[in-house]
Amino acid sequence: MRVVVHLSDIHFGRVDRATIGPLTEAICRVSPHLVAVSGDLTQRARRREFAAARAFLDSLTFPQLVVPGNHDVPLYNVFTRFLMPLARYKHAISDNLAPVHRDDEMIVVGVNTARSWTWGEGRINESQVEQLVTHLSGVPREVIRIVVTHHPFDLPEGVREERLLGRAEMAMKKLSAAGADLFLAGHLHISHIGHAAERYDIGNHSALVVQAGTLSIRSRGEEPSFNVLRIERPHISVERMVWSPARAGYEAAGEARYRHGDRGWMKDDASVPMVPPPP
Repeated sequence: MRVVVHLSDIHFGRVDRATIGPLTEAICRVSPHLVAVSGDLTQRARRREFAAARAFLDSLTFPQLVVPGNHDVPLYNVFTRFLMPLARYKHAISDNLAPVHRDDEMIVVGVNTARSWTWGEGRINESQVEQLVTHLSGVPREVIRIVVTHHPFDLPEGVREERLLGRAEMAMKKLSAAGADLFLAGHLHISHIGHAAERYDIGNHSALVVQAGTLSIRSRGEEPSFNVLRIERPHISVERMVWSPARAGYEAAGEARYRHGDRGWMKDDASVPMVPPPP
């Protein structure tokens, strides 16, 4: 079994610092095989925000795979935004914008979907998709295939379609054909789990699309949260960990379980409803 902690939209610069120590403690209790961070480590891509993000990542002694988000591109410095959009990210976090983590049970591939010329929304191009396909296609069939982006391949009900990752349909068809099992993203600050086959015409291949909430104060009606995924083919569970102000810590708020079959990844009846922890 593999355990993956999925964080997104930490937004150093707009984070309640009181939550960071308990967040580190909660992650350490899980002892994951990988910490996947799907972008927006900072609020305005300022050096001090990246320094705080770097310090947080350094406090975690587990393997990490990190991709940037649109907030990791400077907003107001036009010169830097268009000529060196991810220079500060590369200096503080990583100069690898297409990271790969691989072991005997899973392959996790990240891709940069942030763009200088878009104001918030993201895009993936054919060259990036082909690189992902090459990685996913080169592993044994029993290995779980995971794709990490900042911008989402699916949307919760009520979210406008413009928030969807640009060229998502092209990418999903090719990645599904390469056997992608799981897509991890953020951006919306809303926790959500969807099935790729419900949005895309990809036959009976139904990958899971897992959205993490935010860890910042920029909430959409949710407390700060992150996901813990436990993966052992043919099973995947997604546990949502939510900040409890009363207890000053993160607590489990439900678990969704999935099993892989002829129709892809489908929900297991053993799932526990995703609900906030008691006050």
